[in-house]
This record gives sequence, C-alpha cells and structure tokens, in this order.
Amino acid sequence: MPEKASTKPKKKRLSPLWSLLLVLVLASVWLVGDMLHFIRTPASSEPAEVVMEVPVGTSVPALSDLLYGQGLVRSAGKFRWLVRFKGAARQIKAGEYQLSTGLRPGELLNKIIRGEVRLHQITFPEGYTLKQMAELLEASKLVNAERFIAAATDPPFVRSLGIPAASLEGYLFPDTYRFARGLPVETVLRSFVTMFNQHFGPVQEEQARKLGFTRHQVVILASVVEKETAAAEERPLIAGVFLNRLRRRIRLQSDPTVIYGLRNFDGNLTRAHLQKDTPYNTYTRRGLPIGPICNPGAASIQAVLNPTSTPYLYFVAKKDGTHHFSTNLVEHNAAVLRHQKRR
Repeated sequence: MPEKASTKPKKKRLSPLWSLLLVLVLASVWLVGDMLHFIRTPASSEPAEVVMEVPVGTSVPALSDLLYGQGLVRSAGKFRWLVRFKGAARQIKAGEYQLSTGLRPGELLNKIIRGEVRLHQITFPEGYTLKQMAELLEASKLVNAERFIAAATDPPFVRSLGIPAASLEGYLFPDTYRFARGLPVETVLRSFVTMFNQHFGPVQEEQARKLGFTRHQVVILASVVEKETAAAEERPLIAGVFLNRLRRRIRLQSDPTVIYGLRNFDGNLTRAHLQKDTPYNTYTRRGLPIGPICNPGAASIQAVLNPTSTPYLYFVAKKDGTHHFSTNLVEHNAAVLRHQKRR
C-alpha cells in the first residue's frame, strides 16, 4: 500500500541571524542589569572611612584602579564605563578625599567631580607671628613654611590684597580655619586677610580716624597690646597707657617690640638687647615700631579703638601675669623693684 503523506507541521528553526540577535539582546539585558546593580550597590554593606589622594592629572583608568584598590568600588572596569557614560573624564578634581565604602559609585564620582576634598581644621592663637603661623601650617602638612613666608613678605602680593605694607604680619587674623591640602599659599593667605577685613571694616576705619590713626597704625599698636598682656580686662588700659605715651612723645619702651627685632632670640632679654637699635626697638626710637610684631585678635584691635581714658604712663608685670600701673616714674621704679628685681 502506498504510504500516507504526514500531516504533522514541521518545526520552524530560527535562522542564524535571528539567533545571533537574540543572544545579543539577552547579553545586553544582562549587561545593563549588571551595570545597574553596580551603580546602585556600595562596595561594602559595612561602611568604612577611606582617606585617599587623587594626584593632579589623574586619568580615568588610574582613578578607577585607585578606587578599586582602596575597596571603594567592586569593579574598576565598570567604574571607568560610568565615568565615560557621564562625560566626566575631564572633570576629575585632584586633592585629598575622605570617602566611604558605603557610598554608591555614582556618589563617589559626584564627590570627586565636585571637588569635595577633605578639610583640615586648624586654630591660630591670638598673638602668633607670621613665622609661627607658617610653622603651624607646615606641621599640619597644609603648606610649605618657606613658600608661605615668601608670599606673605612679597610687597606686590601684599599690596594686591589692599595692605599698605611690605608684609602681611598683623593682617593674618587669628581664628579657626578649615583648609584642604595642596592649596596655593596665596589662597591660604587670602583667607586670613578676608577674615581680617570682616573684623576691620568701615566702622573700625572711622574709629581709627577719630583717634588720628590709620588702619595700619591701629594694627601695629594692637599687636603690641596683644603681646604685652594675656589678661583681657587689661588690654584697653594698656592701650590707654601707650596712647598717653605717644601723645607726650615718650618712648613706648615695650620689651616685645625689642624681641621681635632680634634674630635668634634665646628667651633671655638683656640690657644689650634693649640698647641694640632696630626699627622695632621702642627703647631707642620714639613712636610706633615700623610694623606689627604679631597678628592681633579682635579684642586687642578693639582695645586700641576703644582705649580706657587713664592718667597712667607706666606699667610693670606682676607675678600673677597682670600689671601694676603708675602715673609717674618714682612710683613705677618702686613697682619694678617690688615686682621684678626682687624676683
């Protein structure tokens, strides 16, 4: 008997092209899902702080390897893709960063392209000199002390900040600051002067004019007051004594001004030091020293602008750090004998 033709339909096979297309679609879906998982997932479920330095000129591959090496991302390759996808390859900011393994890759990238570098808090005491401030900054690894002093004593740069002097001594306002590492010394110096200007504005300028002083003269005298006493309540009184002496053309005879003018001072002030003439020696020269001898705080500046009206012309330090004030030389010499020479 002749065989019957089969009525069962034949299965259609996908062509090689459609098979390839299906594989590509499935691979793309998997890659997109994998990338989305990478973007949404922090490197660790137990966040840990990581401090790292991004050098100037860091490339995308180098940054990705750096983050991966610090355990901040799960894949250097995926992070490279993320940076290029966001068009951020040219936006990487150098600096020191404090990052967390609990941040997602996109959050890490945003911090770096925004330049959210780590800030170091540093406090400068009232009465610190330019040299002391430079040393404190260098000890905190924020600036090079030599470059800081060189810029602060560069007359063109000083004048560019509106300071009529050859040095920024006196205008580096003592306060608490937050600086990033790697800042140009000029940027750091501008921060100090900006803070000074906030405390010595038009109101203070007018007060200085009423006293017959320029701003620079106020800063010079405030720096001397700052160094003469640590007792806040005495500052206006000491300012009043110095103003009395200036008006009567009596030499200020301030030991701190002499010390500032000495090189390699060992802490022992001698008669020879008092007789050594320098532009800062107020024993050998009348009037104010040639410039500020430290960086005074707001209280000392205000003491000069609002001095105590007093008949006193002399003062001498007592054992407790305060001073004995006198109206005449006889009384002053007796006070010196009582509080100083017998010690």
